Amino acid sequence: MLKKPEQESPKEYFAHETAVIDNGCKIGKGTKIWHFSHVMPNSVIGENCNIGQNVVISPDVVIGNNCKIQNNVSVYTGVVCEDDVFMGPSMVFTNVINPRSAVNRKAEYMKTFVKKGATFGANCTIVCGITINEFAFIGAGAVVTKDVAKYALVVGNPARQLGWMSEFGHRLSFNKNGLAICPESQEKYHLRDGKVIKS
Repeated sequence: MLKKPEQESPKEYFAHETAVIDNGCKIGKGTKIWHFSHVMPNSVIGENCNIGQNVVISPDVVIGNNCKIQNNVSVYTGVVCEDDVFMGPSMVFTNVINPRSAVNRKAEYMKTFVKKGATFGANCTIVCGITINEFAFIGAGAVVTKDVAKYALVVGNPARQLGWMSEFGHRLSFNKNGLAICPESQEKYHLRDGKVIKS
């Protein structure tokens, strides 16, 4: 009697037919990977992520749950992202501080840590070896060269802090007592000793 071939278990994520998913990747349930994107070996992508067109995710990158990566983004080896991170169109991470074409620096890749809820505006550049803290907001076109504080809004080249943002993405305006209220969520934030804390 002929044995029935074992059926391949159905993928729990969607990848467009033009996307390339290399061996050893782990991709979570409900994630969508669109046209011409390339997920390289041993990368980990969480659940319910949306990876736009022409995105490159290099080997060993870690992406958390519910992240949105817009078109033309490059996420290079050394980047670790927590949940709910938004990466705007054509933004880019780096992983070598002093690249030269003729010098192999693969052993010198630097880590970049992105904490929960951070937002990266279109065309910003993140220089490697730094930490972008929870709910930080990086403005479009910014060039970030140092750590960014929790809830901080940074803009420009080189990026500098302009203010603070709520978890819903609204600019916070603090009163004389250091209190601000998000106009959308009505959540309260306190500014103490140069740090923002949500009530």
